Amino acid sequence: MSVSPNGKYLALFTSEGKLWVVSTDFQKNLLEFDTQSKLPPHQLAWSVYSNVFFRLHKMESIGLDATENIFKIGSTTPAAMLYDALDSFEKKLSKADENIRSIRLELSEAVEACIEAAGHEFTHYYQRLLLKAASFGKSFLEIHNADSFVEMCKILRVLNAVRFYEIGIPLTYVQYQSISPDALIDRLICRHQYLLAIKICEYLKMRTDRILIHWACSKIKKSCDDEDTICRMIVDKLANKPGLSYSEIAMTAYVAGRYKLATMVLSSATKLLDYEPRAGDQVPLLMSMKQDELALTKAIESGDTHLVYYVLLHLKRKLDVANFINVVSKKPLACNLLEAYCKEQNTKENTEFLKKFYRLDDRTTDKANLTLIESFQLKDTAQRIDMMKEAGKLYDKEHTFEAKAVEDAIRLIQVQAQLEKEYGELFTGLSISSTVYKLITINQSTRANKVRSDFKMPDKRFWWIKLRALVEIRDWEGVAAFAKFKKSPIGYEPFVEECVKARQFTKVGEYILKCDPHLRAGLFLKIEAYNEAGEQAYIQKDMEMLQYVSGQSQCELFERLHSVPV
Repeated sequence: MSVSPNGKYLALFTSEGKLWVVSTDFQKNLLEFDTQSKLPPHQLAWSVYSNVFFRLHKMESIGLDATENIFKIGSTTPAAMLYDALDSFEKKLSKADENIRSIRLELSEAVEACIEAAGHEFTHYYQRLLLKAASFGKSFLEIHNADSFVEMCKILRVLNAVRFYEIGIPLTYVQYQSISPDALIDRLICRHQYLLAIKICEYLKMRTDRILIHWACSKIKKSCDDEDTICRMIVDKLANKPGLSYSEIAMTAYVAGRYKLATMVLSSATKLLDYEPRAGDQVPLLMSMKQDELALTKAIESGDTHLVYYVLLHLKRKLDVANFINVVSKKPLACNLLEAYCKEQNTKENTEFLKKFYRLDDRTTDKANLTLIESFQLKDTAQRIDMMKEAGKLYDKEHTFEAKAVEDAIRLIQVQAQLEKEYGELFTGLSISSTVYKLITINQSTRANKVRSDFKMPDKRFWWIKLRALVEIRDWEGVAAFAKFKKSPIGYEPFVEECVKARQFTKVGEYILKCDPHLRAGLFLKIEAYNEAGEQAYIQKDMEMLQYVSGQSQCELFERLHSVPV
């Protein structure tokens, strides 16, 4: 058995030697063919054609029905009657008129059926006969759209051409509709049937660019002629095709090692490069011709960032910094992409390059930002401070905020260095908040207050930091004293939450009573203090909360009773 690629059909080889194709739900019998061999095959596989056939079985079956309805013995369908009428007409029998009259109302349908049946025939004789029957029936209709007739004639000419034994592509009408003429042309190109592919494209009014390009590339790869002859042959064949891309042809010659031919193709008398409509395709060719600045311009015009990066990195390797910056600085998009690349690839080489770039391009603010970022990568404190001072000097009057921030950062580093000497703890690299937090955790609250004051830390932030630091070291007396110090700018709910997280319920009630009255009952519930929660609910006359607390306390009592061993 073998399932089709789309999962809708199943092919089976039976013990009787029959090939049986059904839908995977076994509701539709699509094909049953007697191979007259009971020797089972080693493998069943679905080809592209068979998959297309069964994937479009419904469409195909309509054409098979049309053929059967016409040629089946004793058939009285309108199409069969029309076909018979033509036969009688050619034999000069009166039956022809009778047949036409009998299907007068279905004559248009009969014409379309004959056209459809012609598409499914492989022999020229029956194709012509069925189309002739359709034409005969059409002559009796006052109004009939002949587009389907004309289209079928075109399709049959194409199919008959590729079915010819020298070409050997036995394509069916349904397969042709499924894969489209473009795919058929691709298959002819792969078989190097260039002439037939061009004739079909011209007949169907399709562009022949890809055929000619493939022919030229194949000629370059396989021809033993000298390069002058090959170039002249290609130019003569393609020069009169406006809009055709020559990039692939020249690149094929370049990759094949025929550098002279690639140059000749580009610089030939016909100026093929001027005909190139896609700027992005020119870039590798221009670079191979050492037209680097023009290549960068074309890459930017193409809008392909990968292509721009490709040219930029090539130029960066090739030119010295001054010349490279002179080329790139005139192109804003190239500058932005170059900066993004150097910052992402954060190496010392790229950092130094960016510094030179900013200096030569007179971008002091960008150089200051880069210097500041670089300073934080230094481990030596003195070197870091020196580099930060250098960055601070580069900020102009329009960037006073940045300059002040650098000053504060330097001051913080100096303070942290002093703290490390005094307490033997690591402070370098910490933020102001983290520094204050760490001082409190090592019982240096006085020094923490000084750092807070020096750097003007807001009260709310300081209260949050100190509360969490005291909870971290489990200084519950310190927490209690802190809560009584003065009115908390962050409220007292954080005191309750932090104590609950630490499973410290001893003095939580004191903090709850400092909270908003409407929140107290809920906070008491968090520590399972049901009596206190009920009292607060009663004081606030919150009957819904009171009922909830009562229910929770009864559930707690019930669970405790059942947990006592008998």
